Amino acid sequence: SIKALSAPVVTQDDLKKLAADKAVDYVKSGMVLGLGTGSTAAFVVDKLGSLIKSGQLTDIVGVPTSKRTQEQAAALGIPLSTLDEHPRIDLAIDGADEVDPYLDLVKGRGGALLREKMVEAASEKFVVVVDESKLVAGLGGSGLAMPVEVVQFCWKYNLTRLSELFEEEGVAAKLRLAADGKPYVTDNSNFIIDLYFNTPIKDSSAADLEIASLEGVVDHGLFLGMATAVIIAGSDGVSVKTK
Repeated sequence: SIKALSAPVVTQDDLKKLAADKAVDYVKSGMVLGLGTGSTAAFVVDKLGSLIKSGQLTDIVGVPTSKRTQEQAAALGIPLSTLDEHPRIDLAIDGADEVDPYLDLVKGRGGALLREKMVEAASEKFVVVVDESKLVAGLGGSGLAMPVEVVQFCWKYNLTRLSELFEEEGVAAKLRLAADGKPYVTDNSNFIIDLYFNTPIKDSSAADLEIASLEGVVDHGLFLGMATAVIIAGSDGVSVKTK
């Protein structure tokens, strides 16, 4: 008799780790690195920590994009700095919530969009690591949150303005809440308004400018024209897309 052997189940975390391991191939000793935030970026930071500990990477300096990444990296012995000390970064590695065919991104569902954008804009190269579930035909197409960071002062005023801005698209704008039911507060002491699109954003470049032009908006989760490469882990293996 022949017994059928079931294939091992590949989890989303397995895919994230595959993409993270591939991204670390871009890292060379002596680099200043932007360290992303989120579940996929956490695998990258773990891998960097082990390579530094083993001596395979030396003279690395990390610039974290959130307090939780800072804490993780520090616990792993990764030397850390800031944009003030290192305004030019060799390479940033981070995850994304959505990736479209042009390698434009939605980021920030983890709440760190402002610091992520600052660090990644200062980077010579920005490598994005995702699993295949993050691929969309158009930004906003997942139906999940596209975050906008706003100052706490009169946040409801800006929630209304953001709703009106995309009224024709039928967008729902909601204040992000923490687990305790209180408003979620970012590392920068701001609130987040999450936009939920019924259909992909028609013109991401226009949306970028329109959202950013609102007084009281600090930044938003549209990361356009920033990615150097996107590493995608899927059931068929790992692929790399570049512009």
